[in-house]
Parts: sequence; C-alpha cells; structure tokens
Amino acid sequence: MRPFRLLQITDCHLGSVPGEKLLGMDTDQSLHDVLQLIQANEAPDLILATGDISNDGGVASYERFIQLIERYFPNTPLAWLPGNHDDPTNMDQVARLPIEAHCVRGGWNMIFLDSRIPMEVGGDLEDYELDRLERLLSAYPRLPAAIFLHHQPIPVGSEWLDTYVVRSNKPFFKILDKYPNVKTVCWGHVHQQFDAERKGVKLLATPSTCVQFLPRSSDFGVDRVMPGYRRFELHANGELTTQVCRIKDKVYQIDFASTGY
Repeated sequence: MRPFRLLQITDCHLGSVPGEKLLGMDTDQSLHDVLQLIQANEAPDLILATGDISNDGGVASYERFIQLIERYFPNTPLAWLPGNHDDPTNMDQVARLPIEAHCVRGGWNMIFLDSRIPMEVGGDLEDYELDRLERLLSAYPRLPAAIFLHHQPIPVGSEWLDTYVVRSNKPFFKILDKYPNVKTVCWGHVHQQFDAERKGVKLLATPSTCVQFLPRSSDFGVDRVMPGYRRFELHANGELTTQVCRIKDKVYQIDFASTGY
C-alpha cells in the first residue's frame, strides 16, 4: 500500500486583493511560485495550510486562497487551521469550506488544533482544545497520529520568536506522552525550517510560502533562503518521511534591513 502524501504550506499572508506585500515581498507571487513547484513535483492526497493564510483576516483573502489552490489542484482535498493573523469567523464564511479540526485518511489520525489567542501574536491551547486532542487520540488508539497547529510548542532557538511558544505546552506534551501512537507534531508561525525529536515524536516547523525569518537569532531578522513547503509520506504502519522543498533560482524584492513587521 503506497504512503499517504500530505503537503503542508503555511504563513501565506495573502491580502484581500492581489498585491499584498510582507516586508517587500509580493505574497501572491511567492504562493504562486510554491504551488507551481508543488505541481511540478508532487501528487498530493491532501494539502494542509497551517495558519496565517491571510494577512488581514478578510473573507476575500480566504476566498482568494481557495481559488489559488483549486487553480493548481482542482481535485485535491484542502484542509486548514487558523494562525494569529487569521479570523476563524471569516474563514468559515467561504463558499467551499476546507476540512477543519480533524481528518482520518490513509490510515492516519490527523488532528488540527487552534492555538490562537485572539488579538495576540503568541499561542495557547485552551482547555477545550486540549480536551478535544485527548478525545481524538483516545478514539483512534490503533492509528498513527499527526498533530498540526500554528504556533511552536517548543522553543526553536530564536529568542524573539520563542516568546510566542504555546503557553500550555506542558499539559499538551503530558497528553502526548500517554499515546505512543503520536508520531509527529508540526507547525508554522516561525517562518523557518526546524527539525527535532522528543521521546520518539518528530517535532517540525515548516518554512513560509513568503518571507523567511533568520534562524537562531536573538532579534528579528530576515533570512535569504527561499520560500517553500513540507512534504510528508505517511505509511500505514506508522512510519513517516518528511522533507522541506524550496524555490530555487528566484529573486524577490525583500526588505532585508527591516527590524520587524
């Protein structure tokens, strides 16, 4: 049986109209480029967007996002979860609602968590989200599980970014430690690649489809690596492989001197 092919994109920061820029980069153009790269190299079974889909939280930005995905992948299911720039109420106003909250496919239990704190940059998992996580893990004890959220549950090594670590990360990991079928936790938010492991669970961050933040930096900094996405091959026996893929040979207008956004 072939593995289930999941592609994660994150932190697209689309505007309600074309031409939105983040630190000088046209976020429409960079998302187009990432989707073209995926189209040329992948045949996904599911595309998942892990937050900051929009830069302004407007309904139009979510409609535009779905239209862009469908332009390149008209027959591929789409799932999403909100980030700190997103408005979940407006996300639910779109005409064709993507998969939300939970998905069982390819022999895997995939759980999508909401780590937003309204009107704040940092992340947290409310008690009801932690309860939902445990319910979904206990409901499928024989399936390998992959957990996705927007904010990082552990420090990634950048002092300024790590002020936004999920506040309830201790009870979060306490739940995970009870379920050996959890295989990976993956997030966005940090605009950079990160790979670690804790008690046999892969802990992963995925680059943005637009601007990248400088890793291992005390203060805000913009990296010169290209936008990208993360691919997963999820095997029914619980094994997984994952790889970050990036755009090559492209020049974007970016404000590398910026001290924040």
